[in-house]
Amino acid sequence: MSVTRFVMLGGFLGAGKTTTIARLANSYQQQGLRVGIVTNDQASDLVDTHSLRSQGFEVGEVAGACFCCNFNELTDVAEQLTVDQHPDVILAEPVGSCTDLVATVVQPLMRLHADRFHVAPYGVILKPSHGLKILKGEPNAGFSPKAAYIFQKQLEEADFIVLNRIDQLTTDQIEELQRLVEDQFPGIPTLQMSAKTGAGFAGLLELLDQQGEFGRRILEIDYDVYAEGEAELGWLNSNLRITSTQAFALDELLVEIVDGLRDRLRLANAEAAHLKTIGLSGISHGVANLISNELPAELSLASACVTANADVVVNARVALDPAALEIHVQQVVDSVCAQRRATPEWRQTQSFRPGRPVPTHRFAVAHPD
Repeated sequence: MSVTRFVMLGGFLGAGKTTTIARLANSYQQQGLRVGIVTNDQASDLVDTHSLRSQGFEVGEVAGACFCCNFNELTDVAEQLTVDQHPDVILAEPVGSCTDLVATVVQPLMRLHADRFHVAPYGVILKPSHGLKILKGEPNAGFSPKAAYIFQKQLEEADFIVLNRIDQLTTDQIEELQRLVEDQFPGIPTLQMSAKTGAGFAGLLELLDQQGEFGRRILEIDYDVYAEGEAELGWLNSNLRITSTQAFALDELLVEIVDGLRDRLRLANAEAAHLKTIGLSGISHGVANLISNELPAELSLASACVTANADVVVNARVALDPAALEIHVQQVVDSVCAQRRATPEWRQTQSFRPGRPVPTHRFAVAHPD
């Protein structure tokens, strides 16, 4: 029986995990390797799943809970990919608000499924827009200390840390971020990278290809603080169909939805951890996203599509009551559609706060090699 390489990359909401995984998948395929991807969310209708499938990748999804709390489904989905596609590598993207993944995912895979999966070093992608504030201890970091606790714990358990989005930072900011990480997480290797441009990407491939004793940084973690930090985020996934009497530019519509939400959230003093929307029309698809209230919306995937109808999925993770978040999303979408004489048909919306994490397995001591 062949053993599949299992690569999991963690990191906070908006860190750039999906972009990184797409680049990794392309790179491995260019090496002649077969690749499967597993995405993860607290609910269904995940933009990342739609986006990766639209790019031609084989994607399985674990929805309804994080990998640690739905470990058996993670292994079932991964094994189904191996049966159907026979991948050499599986790339896994956990929920961006989760931590303690070494004890609850990496170690269980090593101990219980070593005959099926060979686990790569566990990397965590750092999000600079909130990371600089949190690591500097600024009082207005955008999130409460409990949410910041999750951010810091994610970095603490990493085999290596990726300082992503360096294309959006000045040289001074990169150097400051590097110093902060080295001071607060000594001994953990770091890599400066831009998943968007590919700068530093070769270094990521080298780190993931390492062999040796990895996945051994078991956290001391307060699950009460962890649960309260997660619950401070309102979570929304919406699926809708937009139709119009006249053609509209799909990319412009997606960006206006995200920018409109950013403006409303600023007024509500509600920090966005991540906003993302995908539009699909025929074979075309575009993605717009936002990773901070201080930054403009970004068209991360352009469709260059002009159409009179599109399927749209909106994902929002915001420090706001989910009922209020749902109202903001619906009103912004309605307004953007009205400008185009378009009608939104809301198919499904899920809005909630994540529940307390209850891992399927948790190993408090690393497996002896």
